[in-house]
Amino acid sequence: MPVPPLTVDEFVKTRVKPELRPVVEMLRGLMRETAPKADEVIAWGIPMYKAGKYIVVISPTKRDVTFVFTHGTEFEDRFGLLRGKGKVSRHIKLKTVDSVGRAALRYYIRQAVRRDREAARAR
Repeated sequence: MPVPPLTVDEFVKTRVKPELRPVVEMLRGLMRETAPKADEVIAWGIPMYKAGKYIVVISPTKRDVTFVFTHGTEFEDRFGLLRGKGKVSRHIKLKTVDSVGRAALRYYIRQAVRRDREAARAR
């Protein structure tokens, strides 16, 4: 019998180190607040947010939480926080809830939502 997929709550409870759970919960709260129409799902085994397409990924590791913007190379980066060398995505690594200011995170989330909306109009 197939195992039902995890919910994001179950993922956080069972797959995120206890000391990193507050970071994941803070990011989830910012997503609910800043991108309320984005669906929170488990895809490819990790929490992702989907508006028209996937826009944000929350990827906990052993040492930190990687907050990935799937089209981050297209973003303005006035805070200078985006990292990565790939052709499309960029990320921010967080170790604590205070690693990065919430205003900066909202700034990037808004860009992800706006980029997704504009891409949907162009389709």
